[in-house]
Amino acid sequence: MIISIANEKGGVAKTTTALSLGAALVETGLKVLLIDLDAQANLTLALGIEPGKVQRSAGNILLESAQPSRISRETGIPGLDIIPANNEMTYTERYLPSRPGYEMVLRKALQDPELDYDYILIDCPPFLGAVTLDALTASNLLIMPTQAEFFSVYALRNMMTLIRRVRAQTNPHLTYRLLITLFDRRNRVHRTLAEQLHTTFSGGLLETVIETDTKLRESPIAGLPIIYHSPKTRSAIQYRALAQEIIEYVKETSAEPA
Repeated sequence: MIISIANEKGGVAKTTTALSLGAALVETGLKVLLIDLDAQANLTLALGIEPGKVQRSAGNILLESAQPSRISRETGIPGLDIIPANNEMTYTERYLPSRPGYEMVLRKALQDPELDYDYILIDCPPFLGAVTLDALTASNLLIMPTQAEFFSVYALRNMMTLIRRVRAQTNPHLTYRLLITLFDRRNRVHRTLAEQLHTTFSGGLLETVIETDTKLRESPIAGLPIIYHSPKTRSAIQYRALAQEIIEYVKETSAEPA
């Protein structure tokens, strides 16, 4: 199962979700590969890897057709590997569209027979360019972390436009789910917008909600996912619930007739 995690709006816990969901899936005994497609390399940093010391990155896959299994590396967590990002990822957005059939580059690369993972989670950049298009074309599912705030909800318009484009041109089977993040139940605006999202997207909204938690801000500094940094905190419990929801979703969709 290949899952992209994307939203045009930054600061919605996109990278945190990629990292925390990956770790929660590994905790259940699954093997997970994280792919950092963001030039800011926050996912790479969050696992204690210095992007400036990364020689080969996801950019080599997109621009040079490098074999993903040759670039992936182990993290400090057994079962959780990463294809990191570095500063050269900034060139990827510029030069990727010059490749013939560039939308399919990542999809073809992830057919690498040496990739032995139950889940591949792709952390996309916070804009809807060629790299994000490539990621969505390669994915079975798109998770869109969304704050219950006006600008985050408004950004979903452009995300839905991109989803329609991908379905029409490169990946007709792409599905999506919204994930409400950084939620404050005491905030009336948050509650109101969350209700609107439930009404508007109905079955397209994940049941799990990720609430605000200061421990989530600390875990990247420690170079560990929240599941390992503070395993009993609210956010760790919620990301475990998210992992179980995704696992159940995959079981249900796999059982559906073609």
